[in-house]
Amino acid sequence: MSRRDFLSQPAPENYVAGLGRGATGFTTRSDLGPAREGPSEDQIKAAVAKRSAQLGLTEAKDDDNEDDGRYQDPDNEVGLFAGGIYEKDDEEADRIWKEVDDRMAKRRQKQREAREEAERLEYERKNPKIQQQFAGLKRALETVTDEEWANLPDPKDLTGRTKRARQARMERFYAVPDSVLAAARDSGQFGTTVAEDGTATEGVNKDGTVTDFAKIGAARDKVLRARLEQQSQSSSVATAGSATSIDPKGYLTSLSSMQGAEQSIGDIEQFRKMLKSAVDSNPKQAASWIAAARLEIAAGKPGAARSLIAKGCEHCPKSEDIWLENIHLNDNRNAKVIAAQAIQANPHSVKLWVEAMKLENDPRSKKKVIRRALDHNQESEALWKEAVNLEEDVEDARILLAKATELIPESLDLWLALARLETPENARKVLNKAVKKLPNSHELWIAAARLEEQLGEGKKRPVMKNAVKFLAKQNAMPKREEWIAEAEKCEEEGAVITCSNIIEETLGWGLDEDDDRKELWMEDARASINRDKFATARAIYAYAIRVFPNSKSLYTAAIDLERNHGSKEDLWHALEKAVEACPHYEVFWLMLAREKAAEAGVDEARLVLARAFKQNPDSEDIWLAAVKLEADNGFIDKARELLKTARQNAPTDRVWMRSVAFERQQGDNEAAMDLVQQALQLFPSKPKLWMMKGQIYEDLAQLGPAREAYSTGVRAVPSSIPLWLLYSRLEEKAGNVVKARSVLDRARQAVPKSPELWTELIRVERRAGNLNQAKSLMAQALQQMPKSGLLWAERILNLEPRTQRKSLLAEAVKKVEDDPILLVTAARILWAERKLDRAQNWFEKALLLDRDVGDTWAWYYKFLVQHGTEEKRADLVAKCVLVDPRHGEEWTRVAKDPKNAGKKTDEVLKLVAETLS
Repeated sequence: MSRRDFLSQPAPENYVAGLGRGATGFTTRSDLGPAREGPSEDQIKAAVAKRSAQLGLTEAKDDDNEDDGRYQDPDNEVGLFAGGIYEKDDEEADRIWKEVDDRMAKRRQKQREAREEAERLEYERKNPKIQQQFAGLKRALETVTDEEWANLPDPKDLTGRTKRARQARMERFYAVPDSVLAAARDSGQFGTTVAEDGTATEGVNKDGTVTDFAKIGAARDKVLRARLEQQSQSSSVATAGSATSIDPKGYLTSLSSMQGAEQSIGDIEQFRKMLKSAVDSNPKQAASWIAAARLEIAAGKPGAARSLIAKGCEHCPKSEDIWLENIHLNDNRNAKVIAAQAIQANPHSVKLWVEAMKLENDPRSKKKVIRRALDHNQESEALWKEAVNLEEDVEDARILLAKATELIPESLDLWLALARLETPENARKVLNKAVKKLPNSHELWIAAARLEEQLGEGKKRPVMKNAVKFLAKQNAMPKREEWIAEAEKCEEEGAVITCSNIIEETLGWGLDEDDDRKELWMEDARASINRDKFATARAIYAYAIRVFPNSKSLYTAAIDLERNHGSKEDLWHALEKAVEACPHYEVFWLMLAREKAAEAGVDEARLVLARAFKQNPDSEDIWLAAVKLEADNGFIDKARELLKTARQNAPTDRVWMRSVAFERQQGDNEAAMDLVQQALQLFPSKPKLWMMKGQIYEDLAQLGPAREAYSTGVRAVPSSIPLWLLYSRLEEKAGNVVKARSVLDRARQAVPKSPELWTELIRVERRAGNLNQAKSLMAQALQQMPKSGLLWAERILNLEPRTQRKSLLAEAVKKVEDDPILLVTAARILWAERKLDRAQNWFEKALLLDRDVGDTWAWYYKFLVQHGTEEKRADLVAKCVLVDPRHGEEWTRVAKDPKNAGKKTDEVLKLVAETLS
């Protein structure tokens, strides 16, 4: 068979001409006759699928449903690489690229997370939740009293007012026929006829209902009876003869209780039926009888309750609870008879014997009952305790306790009571016997230690040491926290030596050297101090110092304890031990010298400083402390000589500054200038020396040399803000506002973001009368430093009108989180508005935030001078002296003025308060 040529062969099945090059069938106007319709979309898909199956390729996906390449799985590739083979090289490449991606993701991860966290916090701060916005108001609800809460007006219903008005307008009224009104009238009427026997018949209503007047009357009588019984038992209504006095405070309560009785009648009847059923079904259950009796008491029927409980005792004679309930429901006379019956039925019930004893009135009868009880219950600890408590003679009580400990040797309380009543020698014997009977009791050992303390041998006999060994051998050693609690208990009862012995022997129990023992013991001491157990804390510190003899933190904590809660002798003793253990730590020497100078005099302080010099010959702190001691006590020449020696032995910048300041305080500006010139040759980079030089020239009224000193200083130390401020103020004082502005501009270039420099520049413009320029500068400053409380305070107080202060203050508090200057500003604004309580609260908040700012103390003191009590002012001054603040714009200016040299903290506080305005 001959092969046909290509053009003569039939077309393959589903062949579409031109489909491979994208051409399909179409019809044009130039065609002669109708053109063949092209394949449909389904035919094209079927053809492509068949061809793909023949070639072994992956089935093509619909373009509409094709996923974005970004989301495709690289391990399941399609398209060009669908038929590729995944080799080891590909796996290695994928691993390397994955490591690169991971490394790139880790770069700047911390910075990125910190930035995201800051952005999140900033967003939450600017867009707080509703509950955060009302958090302050919710906390303020704590101060609302019950009376203010009750006086709150009811909210008006404003939401539905428009709807109700619209409904009222749409209401329509129609005339009702007379037949409807007549039927409504007759429906509520009823008739009553009297039969021949005189009884009333039941009323039949128009609608067919029947009214039973007999049941209505019975219900009314029951309600009235309940009210009368409730009223007769009410304590708020007292009747005497024909007169009735009503307690006005309990009148409403009485009425409400009567309403409750009326409403609870049905419930009482229901409960009564339920309890009756329970009693009838199981009469041997005492709880049902007791519940039924208590129900009758609640219903106001004590007679029925007594009757029920008596029946219950007959059915349950062995239940002590039902007998106790019967005793409580009867008066004293009947209760004694019932108690006798109960004891006869239950001779071994301790509760019944104790209850019978309480029913007796005279002590002799009580003793008689208890002794009869002991005959039947010789091993009852409660009965022996009652018998001992009834004895008035100590010897009789001792005999009873001796007998009780023989019968009940495992009772710790009886052994301890017997030891307390015995003589010291016999008490030791008793405790030794008790330890043999109760080898696991640590309370007996503590009692023995307290006994030795009472005999004056608490420090001689190692009772607690033996106790620890014995209890450890018995595996009965309590935990360390339990020993501390026992030590605090001994301290509370006056046994301080025993308390110390307990801590000494048990504080380190169960702790290894690897444990953080020092921090743990310091935490224990702080906890005891918070519970006002100072002797226990003192013992803990003493033990910890023996373990860590060179620990500065332990000595500091012990010194603080003695300073705040101990005597002067204890404080001196603690400081002496501290300087012996840490001789090269100057702080302890200075503390000891200050305490000696305050209490024992200058000579004792000199001796302390002399000892300190031997241990620390080159310490500038000790040298300066000696100078201050001599200067404060009027020994000027000696102080000058000490400074001269200190400049030779410890030539530090602080010693030279103190020397210059000392000569300025004495008024010798020439000597001060000579010293500052020498100091600047040694320490040219110390800004304080340049400031002192300029201030000395200012005191001498030599503005030119002062200007030269400040100018040279800012060139030598351009980062010193106080030096720039002094330079600017000198120019402003000389009338050179332009020069002062120029100085501050140079300062802001040297220290770009300094609130102090910006504030000074704004003040210069304000004092010069350029208020608009000051506001413009303030806007720039706040744009650079939006969280500066100093800038906000200057703007609120001096640049804006009073009407805008509140809104600005709210904005400032929102932007500036914690700044004492801004809090003081808020307090001053509230003070000006006569909101004194709130102003005082803001002053106290500022003090809690930063106690080292002296201006805050001065403003608060000025406030208390006008609106506080003498006691409050004295308390504030005492706290200020204790804190001894060192910072603050006005505080430093007054405190470092040579004229105020030697003044104490309380005097400086009052001077600063006088200068504030």
